[in-house]
Amino acid sequence: MEWIDAATAAERLGVKPATLYAYVSRGVLRRRHADDGRRSLFSAEEVERLARRGRPRSQPPELVIESAVTALGVDRPYYRGADALELAGRHPFETVATWLWTATPAPAPLSDPPASDARTGGGDGWPWRCEEGALRAAVAAQQGLPADLLPLDRLQVITTVLGASDSLRFQLDRASVAATGRRLIAGLVDALPELSEPAGESIPARLWSRLCPHPATPAPLDALRAALVLLADHELAASTLAARVAASAKADPYAVVLTGLGVLGGPLHGGASYGAERLLREVAEPSQAARAVAERVRRGERVPGFGHSVYKNGDGRGTVLLDLVERAAPGHDRIAAATALAAEMRRRRLPERNVDFALAVLTAVAGMTPGAGEAIFAVARVTGWLAHAMEEYERGALLRLRASYTGPPIR
Repeated sequence: MEWIDAATAAERLGVKPATLYAYVSRGVLRRRHADDGRRSLFSAEEVERLARRGRPRSQPPELVIESAVTALGVDRPYYRGADALELAGRHPFETVATWLWTATPAPAPLSDPPASDARTGGGDGWPWRCEEGALRAAVAAQQGLPADLLPLDRLQVITTVLGASDSLRFQLDRASVAATGRRLIAGLVDALPELSEPAGESIPARLWSRLCPHPATPAPLDALRAALVLLADHELAASTLAARVAASAKADPYAVVLTGLGVLGGPLHGGASYGAERLLREVAEPSQAARAVAERVRRGERVPGFGHSVYKNGDGRGTVLLDLVERAAPGHDRIAAATALAAEMRRRRLPERNVDFALAVLTAVAGMTPGAGEAIFAVARVTGWLAHAMEEYERGALLRLRASYTGPPIR
């Protein structure tokens, strides 16, 4: 069978390359990945048949949004063309965020070897800060909240207060939104209750102190830095699509982030890490892994932390993060439990572990507070939401999806 690249297929069909991927998701075209893992190839025979038949109209058209932020490869995302797994290996979170927002400067690596205390930062305004008055207001707004409230719920309150206190929030040019992003991420982290002494000035170091009662040590802290990089964006995930719709209506960046946070907590999205945390807590020792998986299979439930709608053969982000956690805490009993769960899933020929599972292992090994994985996911993904919002602000048109009506006949 002959395979052709996306540009050739799009030219033959008279469509934009992005439309090809909509055809793939609808089952109209098949694709495979080239040996380099970066290019998509399409069956020349299927493309020719579709070209003769005309564009498919049997199903409602899917929304296709052109974006220069992130592309999805076989097992990993690429941020503005840069391999996210490579960025996670050696780059500060702040630098990667700046790269996603502005495409400049090109990501500069950490020192060699990586700065173990994660104090190395990057991007304008280092270290990132939010004004003291706004922070005090965000902390005060949490006074009446339950002590055991999950961090993700606190982040929504904090975002609302920080937005109300920012008189510049309606300035939607790229530089202003990037400045808002630095202020917002710093405020989200610093307004959370402090559980331990920060090990540095970076966002990962400060976030650790809000999620873990134990002081950070270099290797686990570096794993947290990598997790923030790996989770910074993932193309048009559900929360990102919602954030883009909000931005297309010219909602301010804080409203955009609130929209994303509202979607993120669902168990099929960022909330999956919390489900994986609970699964891991059930496995006090490796011998209990089989029962934990069997009970969920019997109830017809998804096993949280396993499988991915995009990465059918494994999530490279999870592999990288788990490797860092295992090197940081070799022989840890939570790693043994995680290994047993993964082995049981393979024995049953069920999906492979993903980044949500790796995030749950990181939080368990570190002894972080419940729901810490969701908070890490959310803080990281603010970066991507704002990068996509910038594109919508510049595009200047409202995203308007259409429904395919299936109700009673119209009279």
